[in-house]
Amino acid sequence: MTNEKLITFLTNNFPGAKVAQGAQYPEMTAAANDLHSIALQLRQLPETAFDFLVCLSGVDFPEFLTVVYHLESTTLKHFLVLKVNTPDRVDPIIDTVSDIWPTAEFHEREAYDLLGIRFKDHPDLRRLFLDDNWGFPLRKDYIDDVHIVSR
Repeated sequence: MTNEKLITFLTNNFPGAKVAQGAQYPEMTAAANDLHSIALQLRQLPETAFDFLVCLSGVDFPEFLTVVYHLESTTLKHFLVLKVNTPDRVDPIIDTVSDIWPTAEFHEREAYDLLGIRFKDHPDLRRLFLDDNWGFPLRKDYIDDVHIVSR
């Protein structure tokens, strides 16, 4: 499916989401409480068939954190960038998608470890790289007491 056709399909089938052409791939921004349902549909619908989670990244913004999912349909040969904002940055929590795409399990652990984003119903949400004494070093408000940078 071309990017244009994919955008039209997503706009028609996910009216609560914002769909637009991104720099390279179509982008869809969904509400956090709709994430799991939308992700499952994106995987199961024959028109989308997003069977592979390529990458999951966390992004820190002043008001919230964002989780960005890069999805691929290996059978239909199209891509989608799915974005979900956490309800707030104090207690950032969204649903896991590890039951839909198993590759999400370690990606979500990394986002939790480095940004503090919690994934509800994750099968093994614990720190991946750092011990529990660390904060969340990829947050913009993180203070590194060891490597102080003068500004």
